[in-house]
Amino acid sequence: MSNPSEIAAALERLDELTRTLRRECPWDREQDERSIVPHTLEEAYELADAAHAGDDRRLLDELGDVLFQIHLLSLLLEERGAGDLAAVADHCREKLIRRHPHVFGDVDLDGASEVLENWDRVKREEPGREPGLFGEVPENLPSLLHARKLQRRAAAGGVEHFASVEQALAALETATSVVAAARGRDQPYDELGDLLFAAVAVARKLRVDPELALRSASERFRAAVQDSAVSPTQGEADHS
Repeated sequence: MSNPSEIAAALERLDELTRTLRRECPWDREQDERSIVPHTLEEAYELADAAHAGDDRRLLDELGDVLFQIHLLSLLLEERGAGDLAAVADHCREKLIRRHPHVFGDVDLDGASEVLENWDRVKREEPGREPGLFGEVPENLPSLLHARKLQRRAAAGGVEHFASVEQALAALETATSVVAAARGRDQPYDELGDLLFAAVAVARKLRVDPELALRSASERFRAAVQDSAVSPTQGEADHS
């Protein structure tokens, strides 16, 4: 187990390396937060893939890549006089303390679901937050995670359309029937969207990440097709 001095020394070495790259590497010198963020997202997805695969070696590697992204983005803030890595760490620490009053305060919460609801409530009440139930929900989230975020926010605000797994499954069954009935029409766009939204509700109630679940299903499909050496159904063109 690492001790605090070893952790601090390792982070300092990475910080020094980040500053050296920013000064001396032509590619790193040209970057700003807008050009870096696509790489940050890519690294985050690779981290999620390693975690989901249970591959500790890859997890260690991908955590390092994400950590470098944090150092570099913090350095960009520092260059503009808008903060630095220490400010990022302190802000994160203060936020976590504020959003865990059941640990650092005298609030009593029963179970993980109440912790999540209270987290969202505290977050909405923080100064400077965009007002409204759905304030600051990122519009560039992947669609499944965006749907889950909206559902969670609504539930935290007392608007829960899927109070139980059974209700979510019933909504999914209804949406499936509607899509089946709409097959004769051109592209039942809204109906299929409702079906996917209900599927996200089922995942949320089962505490399953819908993005990772769908990715896992895609991987199983790929493995099955490769193992059977049978071409995918003809007529479904891949226009990527």
